[in-house]
Amino acid sequence: MSTRNASFQVWQAYLTNRTKRHRDRRFLVQGVRPISQAIANGWPLETMLYRLGGPELSSWARELLDTSAVPQVGLVPELMADIGEKATGTPELVAVAVARKSELDNFEPGEPGERRPPLIVVFDRPNSPGNLGTLIRSADAFGADAVIVTGHGADQYDPQAVRASTGSLFAMPVFRVAGAAQVLAFRDRQVQRGIPTRIVGTDEVGASAVFDHDLTEATILVIGNETSGMSTAWQQACDDMVYIPMGGTASSLGAPSAAAVALYEISRQRRTFLR
Repeated sequence: MSTRNASFQVWQAYLTNRTKRHRDRRFLVQGVRPISQAIANGWPLETMLYRLGGPELSSWARELLDTSAVPQVGLVPELMADIGEKATGTPELVAVAVARKSELDNFEPGEPGERRPPLIVVFDRPNSPGNLGTLIRSADAFGADAVIVTGHGADQYDPQAVRASTGSLFAMPVFRVAGAAQVLAFRDRQVQRGIPTRIVGTDEVGASAVFDHDLTEATILVIGNETSGMSTAWQQACDDMVYIPMGGTASSLGAPSAAAVALYEISRQRRTFLR
């Protein structure tokens, strides 16, 4: 393809147009690890776009094109540059992926009595797609079962979020719900299934330090908005509130950093408990 035809204009719109992504249920995936993880996890891919001309494709890109059954379209370098994220230069491959429909109402992680209790991370109204992607990556790294995004916030299918997740978006469920009520209903269903679950919020005015709180049971960890923190609705919904002790002059951690610290502590406690 060497012209900005209708198909190209649709793909390009997925870079910046959230409404278009959601209406078409399509989004773009760039980068070696994100594309590799999408394929490894069986994520549905509609089209593989690759660069025509210019420097020779890498062995990774060439092997993927040779072995993948996904339909392929070659684009001249100028078009590939336009469809890539500007900060990363001209990509050699871009995958057009299909957004999966995931409903929290159908999600039932864990079984009663199992040694490893479920861990869910909630991110309320994330401002930044990069922060959302980074949090998804941390949740995956520390063994969470899912991420729930509440309220109107950044889109997990934004190219920045997809890249920041480094492929973790494709390895775990990410749900979107309106607010705390849907998460409370999910918690109640888990309790009815015989999996006692507590909702733990992170806030600088929490009642106890995160490392003093027992996090070995099934947990829904709530991370507040990057700017305004925990909303009143979430403060009321949480069973417990914990804080992360800090030194220095910083008044708080960024949301992805706070999530990583809390997730590490949960992982540490559970490993000790299960020995």
